[in-house]
Amino acid sequence: MAEHQLHPETWVDKYADYLFNYAVGRISDAEVAKDLVQETFFAGLKSAANYKGTAAERTWLIAILKRKVIDYYRKINSNKGKAEVRMGYSSQMDADGDWLEEQVADPLSILENDDIENEELGLAIQECISKLPQKQSLVFSMKTIQGMDTEDICKELGINPSNLWVMIHRARTALMDCLNKNWF
Repeated sequence: MAEHQLHPETWVDKYADYLFNYAVGRISDAEVAKDLVQETFFAGLKSAANYKGTAAERTWLIAILKRKVIDYYRKINSNKGKAEVRMGYSSQMDADGDWLEEQVADPLSILENDDIENEELGLAIQECISKLPQKQSLVFSMKTIQGMDTEDICKELGINPSNLWVMIHRARTALMDCLNKNWF
């Protein structure tokens, strides 16, 4: 695999929207999500020397953002923060449509490759998704796992964007509740 190089001058144009959508989907607060994306960019600049080039730039930034989200939940709710989620990368997981994107190496993490924990989390997520009402599960999978555009999903399912976002919000809330009970 060819090594990648960082290009921080392009981060805002290339990744800000993606990172914001990722953050707001997990935080449900646009202002906090914006702050976390900014913190992600700053942390990326600070730790650029640690970037080994073995993962794509976006993947590396997402890994930083995931830690920012975890830290946010630690601050607001010590129970959620006690169980830090470690998400691992495998091309098979990505090919299977796992909604947890790849993680890259964190030089401060001693558990980054804890395959057993990653597998358990993946099974817990799949179990929680299977418990969602069928249409919520479908909309959630299309938007979050498959990354389809809102317009395409609405056309395919014959729903309006407001309805889609309500279903996604309900699915995310149900998944978080399920994961809190079964994983955290």
